[in-house]
Amino acid sequence: MTDQNSIIQTIPQEVVLAPVQTSDQQLIDLWLHGRCRNTSRGYRAEIGRLMGFTGKSLRETTLADLQGYSDSLETASLEPATRRRMLASVKSVFSFGFKLSYLPFDTARPLRLPALRDELAERILEETQILRMLSLENHPRNSVMLLLLYATGVRVSELCGLRWSDCCARGDGGQVSVFGKGAKTRAILIPAGVWRRLTALRGEKGADSPVFRSRKGGSLHPSQVLRIVKKAAARAGIQANVVVHSFRHCHASHALERGASVSLVGRTLGHSPNSNATGRYLHARPDDSSSRYLPL
Repeated sequence: MTDQNSIIQTIPQEVVLAPVQTSDQQLIDLWLHGRCRNTSRGYRAEIGRLMGFTGKSLRETTLADLQGYSDSLETASLEPATRRRMLASVKSVFSFGFKLSYLPFDTARPLRLPALRDELAERILEETQILRMLSLENHPRNSVMLLLLYATGVRVSELCGLRWSDCCARGDGGQVSVFGKGAKTRAILIPAGVWRRLTALRGEKGADSPVFRSRKGGSLHPSQVLRIVKKAAARAGIQANVVVHSFRHCHASHALERGASVSLVGRTLGHSPNSNATGRYLHARPDDSSSRYLPL
C-alpha cells in the first residue's frame, strides 16, 4: 500500500484552484463570509460603488478603470482616510478573486492608496479632560458606561455586546470577557472601584441581559453611545471632536505614560502580538526627544 505521506509530498506546493463561483456576486459573498454585519454592508456598498462607476464586471475591470475610480474619489473631496478605506476594500476583493482563480489577474495590486498623515496625537485627550467628562455625567448608566470605556479601552461594538454573563468577580475587582474584532475573545481585569459601580447597575437583571440597556430594554446601539459621548464632551467644555473611540486612544496613551508595557496594553486592547498598532501611541506622545538635548 502506498504511504499516504508520500502521496501528499508529491502534490505541488502551489495548486491553482478551479473557480467554484460563476459571478461577481458569488465572489463578493465568499469574500464577505464571516465578517460582521456592519463591515459586510460597508464593503458591499464600496464594491457596488466601484462597479457603478466602471459599468463593468470585476473580470472586465482594468487598472486604468481603477485609477480613474481613485481619481473620482479625490475629485469628490473625500477625506484621505475615507478614500484609503474604500480603495483598500477594492484591492482586497481583487486579491481574493485572483487567489480563487476567478480573476485572471490581481488587477488592483498596483493601485496606490492615498498617504495618510498620522493624526493620532491630536485625538488623544488629556487625563484631566477625561476625568472631567466622567465627573460631570450624572446619569447612572451613562456614567458607568463612560467609566468602563476608559477603564477597558473596548470598542463601541464590544461595549454594546456586553452581557452580564460576560462579567465575573476577581478578588476585590472583576473581569469582563469581550468578544471583539477578528472573532477573538479576550478577558480584561476591572479595578475594584470600577467593578463596584458596574455591578451596582445590575439589580435583578439576568445573565443574558445587556449590561447597558436602551429604554426599550435591548442593547444600546453604537449611535446612542456616540450621542452620550458627544454630550459628555460638550458638558466638559471640550472643543475637540470627541468620539467613542477617543476613550480607547486615551486608555492606551495614558496607561503607557503611567508605566504600562506596550505588550500589556496591546493585549488589553486586543491587538495582534505582531502588530505595531500599540506602539503608535508611544510615537504620538513621546516622553523624551533629542530636541531637549540641543543648546537652545
